[in-house]
Amino acid sequence: MSTLTIFNSAPAETVAARHQESRPIPAVLGADLEVPVKGGRLVTYANLDYAASAPCLEPVNAAVTAALPAYSSVHRGAGYASQLTTARYEQARHTVRAFVGARAEDAVIFTRNTTDATNLLARCLPEGTTAVVFDTEHHASLLPWQRSVRLAPPAFPGAAVRAADEALAGIDGPKLLVVTAASNVTGELWPIAALAHIAHRHGARILVDAAQLVPHRRLNLTALDLDYVVFSGHKLYAPFGAGALIGRRDWLSDGEPYLKGGGAVRSVADEAEWHDDAEPRHEAGTPNVLGAIALAAACDALSATGWSPLVREEERLIARLRAGLAGIDGVHELSLWGPDHPRVGIVSFVVDGHSAREVAEALSNEYGIGVRDGKFCAHPFVRHLLGTKDGGCEDDTASAVRASIGIGTTEEHVDRLIGALRDLVGR
Repeated sequence: MSTLTIFNSAPAETVAARHQESRPIPAVLGADLEVPVKGGRLVTYANLDYAASAPCLEPVNAAVTAALPAYSSVHRGAGYASQLTTARYEQARHTVRAFVGARAEDAVIFTRNTTDATNLLARCLPEGTTAVVFDTEHHASLLPWQRSVRLAPPAFPGAAVRAADEALAGIDGPKLLVVTAASNVTGELWPIAALAHIAHRHGARILVDAAQLVPHRRLNLTALDLDYVVFSGHKLYAPFGAGALIGRRDWLSDGEPYLKGGGAVRSVADEAEWHDDAEPRHEAGTPNVLGAIALAAACDALSATGWSPLVREEERLIARLRAGLAGIDGVHELSLWGPDHPRVGIVSFVVDGHSAREVAEALSNEYGIGVRDGKFCAHPFVRHLLGTKDGGCEDDTASAVRASIGIGTTEEHVDRLIGALRDLVGR
């Protein structure tokens, strides 16, 4: 299988889709935020922490603002505001389904975030299901499973496919392969198409954590033959507390309701009669309607812009950042599969002689730059990456700095980070 086949997130775009790409890239709120730095000056904030939470797109803010005057509870109200809000909520479900290229029959369940969505699916697995998961995963994918087989970080993409193949072949009963689409530590793209093929060959299903992919690349669930996809709005320029689980209905419709309460039941007498449909079954109580509207607005905004201009700008900026880091003695980029492997706009690195926290605090306090430091809720993976550098690391202190970019990132932000690191290394 070629690299193009393994790593492309969707088939080639149509002529009509390419025609859309003349639309401008939407702006983000907070682009002019000023923050204090050492000496009492104010500087424009250089937000390089998109992988943690992305800022709000202006069209997302506009959609939420437009929905607020008629905001009401959904599904059970006869009043106009309730009917209008219900229509907006259900339209958001259709928008999200189309955004990820899901099948018409797939369920779209709104959740709080990726972690919530993954735990929801974990609660719905058939009895005796074994999850196969790599130690490179975010904790949200690593921890929720009652039965699991954990695989060591693979040395190259083909080794990931081979390890999954061998693990799934040795498991009887229901099985689920769990894998990220893009690493939240290194940004590297995983061979999800090849892994989906292997999973299905062994009668398993695949869950893809797309939290770090969908803000950066188009995803087509149907073309990639994925069973389940999860992601968060707050990483997709819609920071209003919503996420989504999209995928096959049967496990979700048969599983125990994630929350038990109003909306999840058809009727209550001596016992509750739960909804058979996956969405109401797992969305008890009043849902985060504004979060769902925001999530859908972000999907619409990115789709209307077209992916090619977004990807071109990101690749230009991330290449500039990585080249700048490579030119600083004592700064080391972390990578599982080498510097040439395809990735999204995430770079993690360490600085000789400085802890990750020292670097992050200096960048913030002296230069007005926001980055992330730590193990990024991927402790086994970060320990692996740091443990293979120069012979090892102290387990309790091993951490790195992560810079991540997106819509709203500028050349000045990138150059400011590179210049600040040169200053720090030279002290």
